[in-house]
Amino acid sequence: MSSYGQFCPVALGAEIFAERWTPLILREMLHGEISFSDLHRGVPRISKNLLVQRLQPLHASGIIEQVAAGEHRRHYRLTVAGLALGPVIDALGTWGYNWASKDLDDEHLDPDFLMWSLRRLLRMDALPDERVVVAFRFRGHADRLYWLVLQRSGVDLCLHDPGYGVSLEVNGTVAALAGVCLGHAEIRRAIHDGEVELLGAPRHRKGFPTWLGVTHFAALPKVAAAVSR
Repeated sequence: MSSYGQFCPVALGAEIFAERWTPLILREMLHGEISFSDLHRGVPRISKNLLVQRLQPLHASGIIEQVAAGEHRRHYRLTVAGLALGPVIDALGTWGYNWASKDLDDEHLDPDFLMWSLRRLLRMDALPDERVVVAFRFRGHADRLYWLVLQRSGVDLCLHDPGYGVSLEVNGTVAALAGVCLGHAEIRRAIHDGEVELLGAPRHRKGFPTWLGVTHFAALPKVAAAVSR
C-alpha cells in the first residue's frame, strides 16, 4: 500500500492496518501464537501467496514476529505493538456487529470460515467426557464435508474422514449456524424450524445445543441507533 503522504496518526496507522485482509489476519493472531496453515484456515479466501505478502509488511513494521515451534517449524505471534491493536480490532468488530451483521448476503456465508468459528466457539466445559465426532453437511455445498473431533482436551477440525466413528451428523444451512454463532438465532429454534437437522444418538442430539457458544460481541452493550449530540 502506497503512503498517504500525511503525518496524521490516522493516516500512519491506516497505512499498516487498513490493507485488505490485514484486519482479519490480526484478528486471528489475537487468539495467540499461530501456524501459517491455521492462520490461512481462519482467513480461507485469501490465497497463500497473498497471505505471505500481507505478513511481510506486518513483520517489517514490528507488528508480528516469527518464533520457533519445533524443528523446521515457525509460528507467528503479535509483538507488543501488535497486541496494542487489539482494542482497534474489537472496536471494528463491535461496530460491525451492531450495524452490519443482521442481514448477511451469500457472499458472507463461507462454510470453511463457519466451521473454523464453530471450532473456536465451542464450550469446552460442556463437552462429554468421551470423544465425540460430529460430521457437518451444508445445503447448497454438496462438495463440502467437515468433521469436528470433540474432546475436552482439545478440538480438531478435519476436512477428511478422521477415521473415527461418527457420533452425530449435522445437516443444515450455513446461514442458520452463522446466525447461531452471532447470537442472532437460537440453535433449538433452527432445529425446530428445520434449518438444522441432527442425526445420531439421543444423548448427543440433546447435548449439541449446549456445546455451541456465541461470539463475544454478542455480550457487549448494544449501541443505540441514534446518538444525541
